[in-house]
Amino acid sequence: MPNFDLPATLAQLDQAAAANKITADSAAMIRRWLTEPRYADYAAEVAAQIASGKWKELDDAFWTVIPFGTGGRRGKMYPIGSNAINDRTIGESAQGVADYVVDWTKKNSDKSSALSCAIAYDTRHNSRHFAELCAEIMAAAGFKVYFLDGFRSTPELSFAVRYTNSACGIMVTASHNPPSDNAVKVYWAGGIQVLPPHDKAIIDRVMTVDEIRHRPFAEALAAGQIVYCQSEVDRAFIAAVHSQSLLPLPLGEGRGEGAASRQLKIIYSPLHGVGASAVLPALAADGFKEVELFAPHAQPDGDFPNVPGHVANPENPAVFDIIIDRAKQTGADLILATDPDCDRLGAAAPLTAKPNSAWKPFTGNQLASLLAEYVLSARKKAGTLSPQHYVVKTLVTTEMVRRIADQFHVQTHGDLQVGFKWIGQEIDAAGPDRFVFGCEESHGYLVGTHVRDKDAAVAAMMLAELAAACKAEGKTLHEQLDALFWQYGYHTELQFSLTMPGAAGMQEMQKLMARLRSAPPLQLAGYKVSRVRDYQSLTQFAPGQPPQPLVGPHGDMVMLDLAAKGNYVAVRPSGTEPKVKFYMFTFEPAEQIANLDDTKTDCLHRLENMQRDLSAFAK
Repeated sequence: MPNFDLPATLAQLDQAAAANKITADSAAMIRRWLTEPRYADYAAEVAAQIASGKWKELDDAFWTVIPFGTGGRRGKMYPIGSNAINDRTIGESAQGVADYVVDWTKKNSDKSSALSCAIAYDTRHNSRHFAELCAEIMAAAGFKVYFLDGFRSTPELSFAVRYTNSACGIMVTASHNPPSDNAVKVYWAGGIQVLPPHDKAIIDRVMTVDEIRHRPFAEALAAGQIVYCQSEVDRAFIAAVHSQSLLPLPLGEGRGEGAASRQLKIIYSPLHGVGASAVLPALAADGFKEVELFAPHAQPDGDFPNVPGHVANPENPAVFDIIIDRAKQTGADLILATDPDCDRLGAAAPLTAKPNSAWKPFTGNQLASLLAEYVLSARKKAGTLSPQHYVVKTLVTTEMVRRIADQFHVQTHGDLQVGFKWIGQEIDAAGPDRFVFGCEESHGYLVGTHVRDKDAAVAAMMLAELAAACKAEGKTLHEQLDALFWQYGYHTELQFSLTMPGAAGMQEMQKLMARLRSAPPLQLAGYKVSRVRDYQSLTQFAPGQPPQPLVGPHGDMVMLDLAAKGNYVAVRPSGTEPKVKFYMFTFEPAEQIANLDDTKTDCLHRLENMQRDLSAFAK
């Protein structure tokens, strides 16, 4: 029997729904949590919040069930609720994964008697707790659990799945989200984030989870069913990262080819996350000795202090402000920063090699272009590049990467939806042996096939090598980027988002996407909208004309091509946050650039006008 007055509580719930204090969907889900035996451990807390009249909090926590988005199951932590991260939703996730993997393996493999799962976690609040909870559930389901004891990166978890030949993996992290959030990322065999049809099948299992079964962590550890493997996996992971190096190591102190190439002063910030466990040893293995760990961001801390807005996202240029001050004081050459789970890389560098130069961070697309050209150039010089090799990018990543690949006569697989899991899938489908470089605009990069996810450690190592090579030639990374603009044309991009939280926000997002499909704007920034590409219906049309088939990946995204070649917009709901994202792209061909500074100014104004017009349309 519940230790509260159930009829009275249900009456209060019905009254609130009738008064529109809470949506019908939320009320229905709350009723289940109050009455169904599987939620018995949480019913008293639900009743207490109803008694306190916390209708806004309850509506946000119950109006839907957290889906698997582009980065897994992610959301705000709250002790109760189907739309929150808590012991129940994390437990359901792990139980659903366990049940599905066991059944799928029985039907498709003979390995069901030796299933294993790798688990890791980041520095967020409750991450260790949730990781142990997942380990207990996987152990109870008969899995051997390879547990990375201590804060480790998401790419190392992907590596661990491959290294241990596990059937699946679980990473507890909410990436760069605010301190209030946490999540689980689920990985399939091979270290790739779970993809269709497995993602939907797992959700089906999650929705039908009744009992969540545990084997106590300490008991499973003592029995050898949970195994601490971090020392072995750490060594293997860093060795795999370092094996991607493209700049020859010096033969000795001050001797040999490349001896001067590591004379680079780097400041590195993990933004209070796990990155020191991956980036620092990778740089050390590659011979970089002058690396300063930025002290104000060094301490692992889920509150992310000393970071603007307490959001540890290297996509945000403001993150670099205080690090740049330190770089100027110490005469550093390069700043590197990674997000809390160390799969995204941000960077800043001086604009010129002159003393007292101003500094500026790079966008994700700029880093993608720099890294693509560096890797392809080095591979060509080494004679390890052929027309059968390829780079991979998403639809919303700069086309400059494609133009660079064309110059090196390699293929570009660029027709992918947002999410690095699609890049991982493409690597396996197209052949890992011919993969060269993968990238997405949100600061995700991969060189090598040691993982099937973006990896900030290998990206940091590559960017340090490029910066060192540039320094040896008397220039900075920004000057190198300008040289690429002169060669491949000027590309610049801008992104903005409209946040739409809760049930009402979801409805607004759906209405906005429907308007873009049925009545798109006719012009943006003074340029005619010449084509609309709808990746949900896989159709394309010129405004006012009947739709034609569109060949591409299915997804909830609309792209608007402008009359000026290479200028376009992409709009999509985020897969991990309650917001709509707008990606804006401009381009000027190299042959039309007379003055690069003037071109940069013109394109910036064009982007600002695009944002103005898109914001007006959205409202």
